[in-house]
Amino acid sequence: MASYHCPDSKTLQEYKDVANKIRIHSINATNASNSGHPTSCASMAEIMSVLFFNAMKYKVSDPRGPHNDRLVLSKGHAAPGLYAAWVEAGLLTEKDILNLRKIDNDLEGHPTPRLNFIDVATGSLGQGLSCAAGMAYTGKFFDKASYRVYCIIGDGESAEGSIWEALSFCSRYQLDNIVAIFDINRLGQSEPTGLQHDMETYRARLEAFGWNTYVVDGHDVGTLCKTFHDASTVKGKPTAILAKTFKGKGMQGIEDEENWHGKPMGGKAESMIEAIKANIVNQGPHTLTIQAPVEDAPAVDITNIKLSDPPAYKRSDKVASRLAFGTALAKLGKNNPHVISMDGDTKNSTFAQKFKDAHPDRFIECYIAEQNLVGVGIGCGTRGRTVPFCSTFAAFFTRAFDQIRMGAISQTNCNFVGSHAGISIGEDGPSQMALEDLAMFRTIPGSTVFYPSDAVSCERAVELAANLPGVCFIRTSRPATEQLYENEEPFVPGKAKVVRKSDTDTALVLGCGITLHMALKAADALAESGINVRVMDPFTLKPFDAEAVIMNAKATGGKIVTVEDHYPEGGLGETVMSAVAGERDIVVKQLAVPRIPRSGKPDELFEMFGISPNHITRAVKEVMKM
Repeated sequence: MASYHCPDSKTLQEYKDVANKIRIHSINATNASNSGHPTSCASMAEIMSVLFFNAMKYKVSDPRGPHNDRLVLSKGHAAPGLYAAWVEAGLLTEKDILNLRKIDNDLEGHPTPRLNFIDVATGSLGQGLSCAAGMAYTGKFFDKASYRVYCIIGDGESAEGSIWEALSFCSRYQLDNIVAIFDINRLGQSEPTGLQHDMETYRARLEAFGWNTYVVDGHDVGTLCKTFHDASTVKGKPTAILAKTFKGKGMQGIEDEENWHGKPMGGKAESMIEAIKANIVNQGPHTLTIQAPVEDAPAVDITNIKLSDPPAYKRSDKVASRLAFGTALAKLGKNNPHVISMDGDTKNSTFAQKFKDAHPDRFIECYIAEQNLVGVGIGCGTRGRTVPFCSTFAAFFTRAFDQIRMGAISQTNCNFVGSHAGISIGEDGPSQMALEDLAMFRTIPGSTVFYPSDAVSCERAVELAANLPGVCFIRTSRPATEQLYENEEPFVPGKAKVVRKSDTDTALVLGCGITLHMALKAADALAESGINVRVMDPFTLKPFDAEAVIMNAKATGGKIVTVEDHYPEGGLGETVMSAVAGERDIVVKQLAVPRIPRSGKPDELFEMFGISPNHITRAVKEVMKM
């Protein structure tokens, strides 16, 4: 254990000076933009000073380098304080941060990875610790490197359940390379926080969650230096620093006062800055140094990831796409050591179990805590260290929608796989049936939404997702279905497949997953009565092959029927309608689950809720009359 050497009085004073300079930069930046949160920056000023110039190891010349310590500002509204610290570190200038919140500048109101020193976007509160946990897990178990992870959490956001999911996760996996700093400044946005400065209750809760915990004066730089050192020597437990601070610390007439959240100082700024300057001993540039990182993070290559073996199915095989997902993921893991998998205690149903069996050291059980599951996945994927696949029932991703949308802002390449989609799961009933998931993931900027319809296309979707930028979602089904494609069939996002065609087709029917198979059954029944229809598999709902749909619709008389195991809003039908909206003489009849379903056998449910082969057959005959 390294012995602690207290910084000398001159150095401690420089930490205090830097903290006060951070306050001044924050006041100036928020005044320049006439918006922002200077009081929230002021409470964490000493924490930032000691982190940047005593505790953290990093290269200013390479802020996102693989060897650097990581810092997640979960209380993202205090971004000016973070930017101010980077000014003092030499990456930004005082002039730079006066462009805070301007449309042509990347110093936004809350941090995003448009900046090279930001790993994940924050600002939707309560999410930073999960992302930090993913980074720490990656550092400890995958990279096996020296870098540490720090996360600054506001006391107001600690009311979020996702924080407690992350606390549980870090303790479960003994992440002794993570330090959570709670900036307990007593005041929320509209009123004091629930616990205010009840530090002992905070301590009891954190210790109950298995954390090594310190209660400190968050404005005492000497105590902070010692505490960060002590945290670095702890083994087998994550560390929480509960820092008692004051909102607006050092701001005359504002410190610890309500109704100053998110307000620039305006006309008070000049006198306030002068008062803060009076506490700065060294008005010029500081002489503090930054610790260099230990360069022991391994080189990582996550490009051109392929299945170790191609799909190997017979046309007669009946295989659920969820099973094909597990098979494909295990193959990817065999071919690339940086593919990882995590699940929310559904791995025996999603078939992520197959990856765990093949690569147990790269599987993370996140238990029934889907918000943390998503956050950990996003964290694991930062700086290109891993290719994460997060799986659970598709319905359960809806509770983590905020994390997923923030993942897009974070420029994540995390992949999400949702099984048990739609009423096809049968007797489990509506609480387990994903009927909103396609709409949800389609709204995510830059997302790719796969809906494979057999085992071959599912394996290829998994392979494609591993190499695509942005959020990817793969919707898998519970029932086993026949194979539609040969093992060598190529697949491309945004390119549909025509799976049944004749020269006399009178309508175009589109289905995905289980409904594509029902569309083919309906096509067989229609053919017996002399009606031929063309059947199309979109493969991806985003990007969507509008060109192929329009071309095939025009070739079949402009008559389209869509059928989906999803609510009408935001799924296949509305995707098709958007694609043909500018076209003349094309009509679309949409079949979807029209209301909240119930338990029952799948075939009974298909019939009751209007998406069975019988309903498809009737819909084709109806649309032909339009």
